[in-house]
Amino acid sequence: MKKIILAESSGFCFGVKRAVDTAISIQKRYNKKIYTLGPLIHNNDVVKYLEENNIYSMNIDDIALLEQGEVIIIRSHGIAPEVLEKLKDKQLEIIDATCPFVSKIQQKVKKYYELGYEIVIVGDKDHPEVIGINGFCNNQAVISKNGENLENIKDKVCVVSQTTEKQENFQNVLSILTKMSKEILSFNTICSATEVRQKNADELSKDVDLMVIIGGKHSSNTTKLYEICKRNCYNTIHVENSGEIPDELYKYDKNMKIGVTAGASTPDWIIKEAIIKMGDEQNLQEMNDFIKLMDENDKKIYAGALVKGEIIQINEKEAFLNIGYKHDGILPVGEVTREADVKMTDLFKVGDEVEAKVIKLKNEDNYVVLSKVELERVSAFKLLREAFENKESIVVTVKEAVNGGLVANFKGIRVFIPASHVELFHVEDLDKYIGKEIQVKLIEFNEKKNTTRIVGSRRDLLKAEKEIKENSVWENLEKDQVVEGEVKRLTDFGAFIDISGVDGLLHVSEISWGRINKASDALKIGDKVKVYILEVDKENKKLSLSIKKLIGDPWESVDEKYPVGSVVLGKVVRFANFGAFVELEPGVDALVHISEISHKRIAKPSDVLAIGDEIKAKILDVKKDSKKIGLSIKEVEEEV
Repeated sequence: MKKIILAESSGFCFGVKRAVDTAISIQKRYNKKIYTLGPLIHNNDVVKYLEENNIYSMNIDDIALLEQGEVIIIRSHGIAPEVLEKLKDKQLEIIDATCPFVSKIQQKVKKYYELGYEIVIVGDKDHPEVIGINGFCNNQAVISKNGENLENIKDKVCVVSQTTEKQENFQNVLSILTKMSKEILSFNTICSATEVRQKNADELSKDVDLMVIIGGKHSSNTTKLYEICKRNCYNTIHVENSGEIPDELYKYDKNMKIGVTAGASTPDWIIKEAIIKMGDEQNLQEMNDFIKLMDENDKKIYAGALVKGEIIQINEKEAFLNIGYKHDGILPVGEVTREADVKMTDLFKVGDEVEAKVIKLKNEDNYVVLSKVELERVSAFKLLREAFENKESIVVTVKEAVNGGLVANFKGIRVFIPASHVELFHVEDLDKYIGKEIQVKLIEFNEKKNTTRIVGSRRDLLKAEKEIKENSVWENLEKDQVVEGEVKRLTDFGAFIDISGVDGLLHVSEISWGRINKASDALKIGDKVKVYILEVDKENKKLSLSIKKLIGDPWESVDEKYPVGSVVLGKVVRFANFGAFVELEPGVDALVHISEISHKRIAKPSDVLAIGDEIKAKILDVKKDSKKIGLSIKEVEEEV
């Protein structure tokens, strides 16, 4: 039974497929005649297909015929810088479909030529890719196909290769240069797809009776496939399509084993036609399996798939990625960051590898739409779930204040913080937190079918921090210490003083030696005060404080300050039936007996005195131990 074997790597390579897809999408976008600088690919059938879609090839000399604004596509082979300048001078709409692998070679050649290296290109001197690369070293490269033209090579050499060159040719040139030059930089720039294609063809051609190479007659990589296979299989033919396959080669040999491979410029439909033509009814099912295999040969892409790709083109709004699929990926700046006025060129550059998530299989221009935002969202959900399960804190950014709390963001995920969980105390104005980063602990992570509710608490963290700080403070507080604190709350019976996060009570009786009715008479919230620690109850966390203890008892030296017979000035502070009490200083009150108030007879002290009156009086006696001082007002008044 006849057996047809298709090489594992056959048909369009990434760069060629990208160029064709770009041309088709651009034509649809502009809906007018589109031009390519030279045949887009070396395949007559594809060239005809493109012309049917209003896409035409033109050469460099024809550029002068184009008018401003017309669209021209740079094919996958790339062009020299001077040709690009001609296109710009004509003010054409330029679409660069240069294969990214070719672009890398161009940049390497430019870099090392400017560093003083002689450039050697392994490849065909007339191939458009080689011509374009040569332009990046001022057309001064030495071009060698298989070791020729290397007679007068310099001591300092940089070697690159045409992407479709045979591996053995590159190695041959490199071995010759190694003997001739002192400093050699070599870059094996043969496309990996080309290398794999050639290796598969080489192996397959050793095990078949007939080898069919499908591709354009002017295609360099297809010609190389033919040369490789011809060495192993005498019956090797090179055809452009199924119509060129002679019937007599295979039709009458039912047991023939036929190998098939195709160049990078050969589309799938041409390969399929060739397989179908060489098949028969007996192996029709096998042929259908081959065709199905080719259809499935593309990388599997689906909505939600994670892909990695290299940026091959970028502008301010989007980046285009090679994701190893039949269509390139497009990454809009809005799918990278939610921040406004950010340019994609500030975030990435050509050559960067990016991981993203597929959110649309194909847009209107046949690009796979990608998103880093959605990828990061998946990662963020994982981090949030782990933080919740492990009771770990996270940092969120507050976006807005709403009824009942704050809405925060964690890597694109909404986290709600109830108002009661923002601080340890009630907050009136939540707007002051907008734009701030705050640390929270997740107290709810509820995943439902269509939504996930995530709730965070800042209060729990603040409470834990406060407890740790308080415990540390309590450990260091001791009776009889003098510390500084801040007045936090006032009541009629005293003031609560914050001592490094610990509340202590300053009773009204300990504020002053003088008489104070309520704490607000002597203190206000926010006052910084020094206090004496009277008692420390660490077990029940109670702290008793005093200010008057720091001042000292005014009665200690009262006999020295107020000698008998001296005249003093005081303030009337209260009355009794038997007299009036006069404050000489805070904590020291003296009594003016009713009989010592006036030379006149009075019924009660308030007949001649009022609370708050300042009076002069003579000290009659001082009893330090019993804390009593007797005064006389009439002794300093003239008798009337």
